[in-house]
Amino acid sequence: MDYHHFLLLLLSTCSFLPDLQLCFNFDTKNFKIFSGSKENQFGYTVQQHEAGGRQWLLVGAPFESTGKQQTGDVFRCPLDRNSANCTRLNLGNLSLDNVSERKDKMRLGMTLTSNPKDSSFVTCGPLWSHQCGSSLYSTGICSRVSRNFRLSHTITPALQRCETFMDIVIVLDGSNSIYPWYEVQDFLITILQKFYIGPGQTQVGVVQYGSTVVHEFSLGEYQTVEDVVEAARGIDQRGGEETRTALGINVGRSEAFKRGGRPGAKKVMIVITDGESHDSSDLLQVVADSERDNVTMYAIAVLGYYNRRGINPEAFLKEIKFIASDPDEKHFFNVSDESALKDIVDALGERIFSLEGSQGRGFGLQMAQAGFSSHLVRDGVLLGAVGAYDWNGAVLKETKHGKVVPPKSSYKDEFPDELKNHGAYLGYSVGSLISSRGSQIYVSGAPRFNHTGKVIVFTLKNNGNLTILQALLGEQIGSYFGSVLLSMDVDGDGQTDVLVVAAPMFYSQGWERGKVYIYTVTPQTSFILQGALEVYGRSQNSRLGSALAQIPDMNGDGFRELVVGAPLEDDHQGAVYVFYGQDKTIQRQYRQHLSAAGFSAGLQYFGQSLHGVLDVNGDGLVDLAVGALGAAVIIWSRGVVRIQAKLTFEPEKVNIFNKDCRRGGKEVTCMSVTVCLSLDSRTKSRTKSRTDVAVWYSLVLDERRFPPRAVLDESDRQQPRSLFLQVGGQSCRRISFSIQDTADYGRPIAVVLETGLKNPDEGPVLDPDWPSVLRAEVVQLMFIAELMERLYRSTRSGGKIKQTRLFPARLRRLLKGFVKTEAGGA
Repeated sequence: MDYHHFLLLLLSTCSFLPDLQLCFNFDTKNFKIFSGSKENQFGYTVQQHEAGGRQWLLVGAPFESTGKQQTGDVFRCPLDRNSANCTRLNLGNLSLDNVSERKDKMRLGMTLTSNPKDSSFVTCGPLWSHQCGSSLYSTGICSRVSRNFRLSHTITPALQRCETFMDIVIVLDGSNSIYPWYEVQDFLITILQKFYIGPGQTQVGVVQYGSTVVHEFSLGEYQTVEDVVEAARGIDQRGGEETRTALGINVGRSEAFKRGGRPGAKKVMIVITDGESHDSSDLLQVVADSERDNVTMYAIAVLGYYNRRGINPEAFLKEIKFIASDPDEKHFFNVSDESALKDIVDALGERIFSLEGSQGRGFGLQMAQAGFSSHLVRDGVLLGAVGAYDWNGAVLKETKHGKVVPPKSSYKDEFPDELKNHGAYLGYSVGSLISSRGSQIYVSGAPRFNHTGKVIVFTLKNNGNLTILQALLGEQIGSYFGSVLLSMDVDGDGQTDVLVVAAPMFYSQGWERGKVYIYTVTPQTSFILQGALEVYGRSQNSRLGSALAQIPDMNGDGFRELVVGAPLEDDHQGAVYVFYGQDKTIQRQYRQHLSAAGFSAGLQYFGQSLHGVLDVNGDGLVDLAVGALGAAVIIWSRGVVRIQAKLTFEPEKVNIFNKDCRRGGKEVTCMSVTVCLSLDSRTKSRTKSRTDVAVWYSLVLDERRFPPRAVLDESDRQQPRSLFLQVGGQSCRRISFSIQDTADYGRPIAVVLETGLKNPDEGPVLDPDWPSVLRAEVVQLMFIAELMERLYRSTRSGGKIKQTRLFPARLRRLLKGFVKTEAGGA
């Protein structure tokens, strides 16, 4: 008789002892630790990556130095079991042309995003800066790295041209009337030292004129202030009987701006002269041509010649004001003589350079820190820019067609100006989800909004049109709600089921425990709070939710799982929690707790970053990457199996009148049970090799009764027993036992089979949701039928029911009533 249908589900101890690290199938005995510099924050970010036919672990080290600059960098670590050395990629050497960049402390490697479609990845340095005038703007930089681990494309969506992006041509009067020349030369050197000369900023060319025109040096010929000043020291006075100012301006406009001039650069001309021009009739056309070419004209009248000779300069001043662009009060200067030129240097510099961010206008994207967070989307990469718009933050996008920058007005409804001083930090986290209609929708967190945090759900078109669909609000001040986001397609149908929002600094019961909110995504793409994940019983600042990762199905039920980091748990050693997916949500009770101490006593901040997409050891399951301070840990997964059990009894009917054997000097009824065990895998392995798995089993008869009514034969009493199984294979063992005499015939005899893995630290792990105990029952009602048949024959022949060991008093009374009924009926 097959009793495998009579199952009583007994969950494994995993359900009752959640702190056991072996409750799930991440293997705490088999792992690999890649070590790096704690000072350089090796392990701050981790990404599993496949390129060149090999599997790698990318590890960010945002404090790594390149030469004398702390640029940050990324390491690649091979994931084959025989190699443990990581190689630095030297990405800190990236450079942007035509920009006065500052790469020191740019924190490259602070974000990492792997793209499995083309085996590339994106890494960002959000504190990359460039100089504009005297200001240093941290706009941020990201770089796409090819499958060959080479820089392929630089991403700078927040980078804007400096207002100092100018081509300045100085038209210098060198005629004989200029005296002394060294005063003019000193002015030239002093004003050049005020200019912000460098890539992406200002470049200068000098033209000297008198009767003729000479190009002293051209735009872009010298790239530093020092070089330009040195060139200016070598300019001698050319002289000339005439002052042909119109000619000098025309050559500067038509020739000098073409010698090294840059498209898009603001054109500025500074004209310095000490007398009326000899070609004044040409000035009208020359000035008109300059206006047409968008040349801003600054004109300086040096009155030394007039004052030394007592000449009225009115006509001269009128000519110079005509040359200067409007308004005159900004573009026109006059000085008493050549020595007074130095007195206007500061004023001239201030009028030429009017830098953004000054005069109370606030910051736009100058301090954006783009790349503080990053996320791959269908047509590019989404970047968080926490410092944009006075640290209210913004979300930017880079596509193959260019950058997408929504205007500040896009955020005004959810981030009103009256709250801008709070520094919402929108873009601290970014992500996307797929709606029921298949469209991609974006999400971003602003953990400092109104001190409690906010998450916005929005669409973003490539024309910059951003529309906010819904906002989710945090509940506690300082909890950093929205600092980490994750959208999950739990059931794998291609649509997002839940949005996971972390508040890692959530304060509870006197500790900064952290809290993770689960929002259901409805078919209408609205978000409903379903509940939260919290860890109780741990009185410490764990910061649960500092990192989140979705990983593929681990237990074979078809649902994806959630991994949550708590890097401050156990006095900053750190821990990781694994939560099951179920249907379209996440189970509230974690299934595995991985503490740093279980891997290495020296680990700190274990769980600060997480990623799991690759099956490294070929068991069909993902292997988890965990970042720590100065380390990155790869935790191998273990296959999930189920032990199928079947009990078959022989004979099928138990007849206590049939004393067919002797045990202990007594005649008893003998039986046997065949135990058949098979091993089924819940996960598919990539390898074709079949490995023997050691399994134990234990059979208990008539449990919880003393003395038992059924006893195993002496040769089969050794418990537990072991055997080897292969996935898909079956093994059977026959076990003999006997039914003892007893007064209890009413209740069935319980047969309990318990199974397990002999080596729980090696090989696969049992599915915790599959029963490890099979309970069957040997029912004795068949005995009664036999007794009734004998009794009926006895009463028909005039016999009487006597009390014997086969007919105890209780059964005798029962049978008497049955016999009377049968006799009356007959």
